[in-house]
Amino acid sequence: MNTVADQSVLDAASNRHLDWLESEAIHIMREVAAECTRPALLFSGGKDSIVLLRLAEKAFRPGKFPFPLVHIDTGHNFQEVIAFRDKRVAELGEQLIIGSVEDSIKRGTVRLRNPATDSRNAAQAVTLLETIAEHQFDACIGGARRDEEKARAKERIFSFRDDFGQWNPKAQRPELWSLYNTRVHPGENMRVFPISNWTELDVWQYIAREKLELPSIYFAHEREVIPRNGLLVPLTDLTPPREGETVQKQVVRFRTVGDISCTCPVSSDAATVDAIIRETAITQITERGATRMDDQTSEASMEKRKKEGYF
Repeated sequence: MNTVADQSVLDAASNRHLDWLESEAIHIMREVAAECTRPALLFSGGKDSIVLLRLAEKAFRPGKFPFPLVHIDTGHNFQEVIAFRDKRVAELGEQLIIGSVEDSIKRGTVRLRNPATDSRNAAQAVTLLETIAEHQFDACIGGARRDEEKARAKERIFSFRDDFGQWNPKAQRPELWSLYNTRVHPGENMRVFPISNWTELDVWQYIAREKLELPSIYFAHEREVIPRNGLLVPLTDLTPPREGETVQKQVVRFRTVGDISCTCPVSSDAATVDAIIRETAITQITERGATRMDDQTSEASMEKRKKEGYF
């Protein structure tokens, strides 16, 4: 067996696959720019939205992006990710619009029993809808993928939302032959997912190929965590130990990043992109299933939040 030749064939096949995914995603982005009046691209500083930025660069550079970047900030995000977000936006020279859950709390449109400590993850839906209404966005481009979760697997690439911002999985539009219906009435909008057909492994292989920079928490590091219900809860002021729980120091990394109150790392010594690719290739648990406390409340928790306006 010629190991070098076999690896060369595998690498070529992988690149062809990534080329196809990239081409489809660029086509979708250009379709949004051509058909929608006021689109926006959601950018959180997470790996999927970092990939979206690279795709937008390939679709529209050397010109400016035909849409602003938008982040719905819970106020309870990991500082490494927020710092990376601001650094990347400055490098691109693009406009960033920040919708603040804290501002929604002050307005009274979001009500939590304890605003200082309660999870703000679900509350993002309210702030997102307020931001869409304020700026009259008719399309929001996001990095959701079908392999992440069952409710996301039901969505079309162009996912229609009514004038209340709600998603009805039974009222999705057909997308035959990559033809997309972008028509909306005033107040309605689309959520558009250019990397819907990508997998977590595809994302990491694309990150490796494009040599994309990421927030440090995606790579193995030592962190204090609390074992809880099969997850590793990061020790923070928002997530202290409960009675009877013990705090441990473990080498971990984050597969996905979100609100501190519901996002957990996984045990891992993968400190490079190549090591993460090898680890991802053999994992049998989805990234949200392994890291999101809010998705474990019920099997329908994500779908319920999406119907209420969550991305």
